[in-house]
Amino acid sequence: MSFWRNQLAGPTNPAIDAAWEDPQPRKGFFTDTSICIGCKACEVACKEWNGVPEDGLDLLGQSYDNTGALGASTWRHVAFVEQTSDRIEQARESGRRLVELGMPTVRTADETLPSATTRSDAAAPGPSDQGIPDVRWLMASDVCKHCTHAACLDVCPTGALFRTEFSTVVVQDDVCNGCGYCVAACPFGVIERRSGHEGHESSGQSHGISIKGGAGSERSHQNPPSYAASNGEVKNVGIAQKCTLCYDRLGDGQTPACAKACPTTSIKFGDLDDMRATASERVGQLHDLGYTEARLYGADENDGVGGTGSVFLLLDEPEVYGLPPDPRVTTADLPDMFRKAGYAGLAMLGMAAAAFAGRRHP
Repeated sequence: MSFWRNQLAGPTNPAIDAAWEDPQPRKGFFTDTSICIGCKACEVACKEWNGVPEDGLDLLGQSYDNTGALGASTWRHVAFVEQTSDRIEQARESGRRLVELGMPTVRTADETLPSATTRSDAAAPGPSDQGIPDVRWLMASDVCKHCTHAACLDVCPTGALFRTEFSTVVVQDDVCNGCGYCVAACPFGVIERRSGHEGHESSGQSHGISIKGGAGSERSHQNPPSYAASNGEVKNVGIAQKCTLCYDRLGDGQTPACAKACPTTSIKFGDLDDMRATASERVGQLHDLGYTEARLYGADENDGVGGTGSVFLLLDEPEVYGLPPDPRVTTADLPDMFRKAGYAGLAMLGMAAAAFAGRRHP
């Protein structure tokens, strides 16, 4: 029974399940938010390599965040979260409670630090040395999770979404019919249909992707006529779009553009098993330094999506970063739904049998 449960929501090998004859080691990201500087080099590199339209230059009044969330034209989103000392203390306290759930042990605030001669070269002064700051910024580069059990792929009626040999999930633009089922199914709110308004300001100047206009076969997707007067058109209007984990680069043995451009190695890329091991080691380092708020997100294979291909080290609860605390793929509820439907069917059958048995024959 556990095998079938794993096929619906638990740990499994997605590439093998997708019937790849020669599956490659599963690839993924490890995003260490503790060293992210918010430079947005990943956002720019993603757009340049994948031809993603510019999605707005107006500040949203949320620190230096001008994109807001992931979407059809935002495949990488750098969040800026400002916190005061009260919230920092709450984050550290919630991190201490996670230790009881199997997280690495942490050093308490009153423990003595090792001397400079015995401390490892990688260590740095922790909160036990410096106390709690008055304010801090949490910066995190978010991306598609490439779930083990991808709800977007499960509900796609046309086969536009497919599982690659690297266990990632990719949208085929020319197969998607824009139905939007995947948008509602994704528990992370990642995938979205492109609206066509990206980059089009009041002046009519387009900062989107310029493609030749025309009719018939010269245009892959029909765009509203109102954009014909601009210097270009946004491609794939109405089509679901999201991160592909640079599938074209993976096939050539290259690193995804965002990880390649990250100046602090906050975004790491490689075999997913190695990324999870690196993430666990990094959490242990931060805990040893007294940063009890450090925790992993997406590394648990027994969560509601069978683990993700994008692992994050967070310095506060997932909700602070706009991430769901308990993501769950829709197929996880199928056993319970079938069981309840079976009970209801048996009850109706019993009632029908009782009704016939109770009839009086003349």
